[in-house]
Amino acid sequence: MSARQGILALKKPAGMTSHDCVAKIRRIFSTKKVGHTGTLDPEVTGVLPICIGRATKIAEYMSDYGKEYIGEVTLGFSTETEDAHGEKVEEKQVEKDIPFSAIKDILQSLQGEIEQVPPMYSAVKVNGKKLYEYARQGLTIERPKRNVTIHELELMTDGNLLSKEQPVFSFRVRCSKGTYVRTLAVEIGAKLGYPAHMSSLIRTASGPFSIEDCVTFEELESGETPLEEYLFPLEKGISHFPKWTVTEDLLFKIRNGSVLEAPNDLVESPFGVYNEEGKCLAIYENHPSKPGLIKPVKVLAID
Repeated sequence: MSARQGILALKKPAGMTSHDCVAKIRRIFSTKKVGHTGTLDPEVTGVLPICIGRATKIAEYMSDYGKEYIGEVTLGFSTETEDAHGEKVEEKQVEKDIPFSAIKDILQSLQGEIEQVPPMYSAVKVNGKKLYEYARQGLTIERPKRNVTIHELELMTDGNLLSKEQPVFSFRVRCSKGTYVRTLAVEIGAKLGYPAHMSSLIRTASGPFSIEDCVTFEELESGETPLEEYLFPLEKGISHFPKWTVTEDLLFKIRNGSVLEAPNDLVESPFGVYNEEGKCLAIYENHPSKPGLIKPVKVLAID
């Protein structure tokens, strides 16, 4: 891997947009070739994979990652943004302690494929305009429902009873792309019979990148470690794709984006094509109109 080419697992701080983070990484790494792999709300912290240099070519394939979060739910009032930073919408005092067993049953019921309506304060586009733009004008419009998958959902708070004096608890969720964890927090509250909001959220994993892989802006700017040492190879970003390793006689054709005969042992598409040194040369897929052939969708020139 060439210097300053690869994937940075950034521990995003609160108060910055994903775009802010990209702009700051461009300055730190002195390059314009920087791109993130899916936005995090400004107040959400945690794992934000950022592609640098040649790795920007695979950013689009990293946006479909499953994610993991630890969220905190506060019962008693809801907000227009579904998190702690919006205006209060509805309020209802929690009048009795709630058994954690009841909360666990609700979390269990929400696992699997569920239907969600995106919150008004989100970047989903309706008629070419982002929902939060309507919301800032005081408008509420009909939003398209979407199906998402909750792979795991577990209570993280210990004890037997949730106190009515401090009705706050945490959960860990592993979910598909496109899941609104804010909306999940509101739904958990509704099933308990109370308005609720997500009072904090941290993303603990995005695809193969975990919070333990992450680096902070402070570490990057300290100068104590060469910047390239914080970068993961591009190949880690597409490790979820099937892999086809080719011999030297095919390298020229692959680098020139040729259509090839499909390998016998690969059925999933798309897949990464690698040289014998383990470098990914291209991403190929089954040819849409010529059975038995494969065509390139992205050629990854090695500098």
